[in-house]
Amino acid sequence: MIRFAFRVALLLATTAGLAVVAVVPTAHADNRRFNSSVVQNVYTVQRQAGCTNDLTVSPQLLLAAEWHAKDLMGNRGLGGDIGSDGSTPQQRADNAGFRGAVAQTVAIHPALAISGIELINLWYHNPAYHAIMADCGFTKIGVWSENSLDRTVVVAVYGRPD
Repeated sequence: MIRFAFRVALLLATTAGLAVVAVVPTAHADNRRFNSSVVQNVYTVQRQAGCTNDLTVSPQLLLAAEWHAKDLMGNRGLGGDIGSDGSTPQQRADNAGFRGAVAQTVAIHPALAISGIELINLWYHNPAYHAIMADCGFTKIGVWSENSLDRTVVVAVYGRPD
């Protein structure tokens, strides 16, 4: 009788655990603090490169970054700058209302989350991404991140206003 009760309790605990897991994917994380830390880390990289300009968040670049991050989350075959509709970072920024040249850095991490240190190290040690982050001409930025149980996507769009 005790074994039967133990099995029932185990079954109930397991079922309850699965119910909790089933609810988690529908929750939306608030990544504002993480995204702000990415902006601060890029500002630090610019300072290390000798930049004296301010780096401010642009609502238009934020929107372009959001569009691409959500596109990358929804289309797992994508892996970089080009969107599922064939759009480029410049086209997305233009469509969001930004006037000027842009560049973009992307991270696709196979886990629920990525730390700011992991992200900045990933981008810092990629020569092309480091060059973008350290470019003093980029005075505007937009950062967006999305999470699922098995994937985190971070997109930063850097702008040089006209």
